[in-house]
Amino acid sequence: MKKLSVIAALAALAQETRLDIFRMLVQKGPEGLPAGEIGTRLAQPSPTMSFHLNQLRFAGLITSRRESRSIIYSANFKGMNDLLSYLTENCCGGQPELCSPTAASGCGSECAPQATTITTKKNRRVSV
Repeated sequence: MKKLSVIAALAALAQETRLDIFRMLVQKGPEGLPAGEIGTRLAQPSPTMSFHLNQLRFAGLITSRRESRSIIYSANFKGMNDLLSYLTENCCGGQPELCSPTAASGCGSECAPQATTITTKKNRRVSV
C-alpha cells in the first residue's frame, strides 16, 4: 500500500461519523447496508451521509453497488487489511506475528508501552 493511500484512509477514519459508518459496515459484513439505513441508524441527513460515504469510498475503505433503486455500501475488507498490514509491517522489531489480534493478549513486554515518569509543573513525578 502506498503512503498516500494510507494517509487518505487514516484521514477518512479520523472523523466520528465516518468511523461509526466504517465500523458498522465492518460488523455487517460483505452484504453491506443501503445508504438510507446507514443514515437512519446514525440519525444523519442524506446530504451528510452522502459526503461521509464518498470520503470513505475515495479512501478505499468502502465499496458501493446498486441494487434496484438502492445503493448498498460494504466495507472493503481488502483495503482494511492492506491498511492494517501497512501499519503493522515492522511491528515489534520486524515480528508482525506479535501484533496480530490473537497475539495481542500474549504480547510480551517487548511490545508493551514502556512506563515513563514525567515531572509536572508542581514538581510532582507521575508515572504514565
